Amino acid sequence: MLASGLDVNVLVLDTEVYSNTGGQSSKATPVGAVAKFASAGKRIRKKDLGAIAMTYGYVYVAQVSIGASQAQLFNVLKEAEAYPGPSLVIAYAPCINHGIKGGMGVSMNEEKKAVAAGYWHTFRFDPRRADNGENPFQLDSKKPSASYRDFIMGEVRYNSLTRAFPQRAEQLFEKAEKYAEEKYEKFAHMASEEE
Repeated sequence: MLASGLDVNVLVLDTEVYSNTGGQSSKATPVGAVAKFASAGKRIRKKDLGAIAMTYGYVYVAQVSIGASQAQLFNVLKEAEAYPGPSLVIAYAPCINHGIKGGMGVSMNEEKKAVAAGYWHTFRFDPRRADNGENPFQLDSKKPSASYRDFIMGEVRYNSLTRAFPQRAEQLFEKAEKYAEEKYEKFAHMASEEE
């Protein structure tokens, strides 16, 4: 649909598991997360849907987290709607299968913590900006200011691995944190490039 070039708007609620099947591991499940069919923690990184869509060059792409910034979400939705072509908005969506300490009632705060820890990055890629000589990629997330490890330990899908497979958990969590740092640095570099 995105490759069609048609003026369509797509909203993806990224729960990082197949929520409708009881929390099965998927291509969107991050490294180290425990899910059905990944009970010893997922060992490979998740698919980066935003990066894939940006490669088209003519798709408006954004990642949002309403708990981190309602203003960024509302701006993204306005920009995506106004964009005269395909747009993709990917929203971080905590799920009951995450096992958030405090329950789903604190999911907005969980979204805010995900961005502060560098677990989830918010950005916009607007091809129209290139037409004006501007960089189409804008990183809305700030440099992580909170502990990545503290964030993931607040969810059963991660902390349960430390009890079942402590050595594997440490290896996978180190890998996941490294991936998150690399991704932020890549995004920061993309945002600083001159068009």
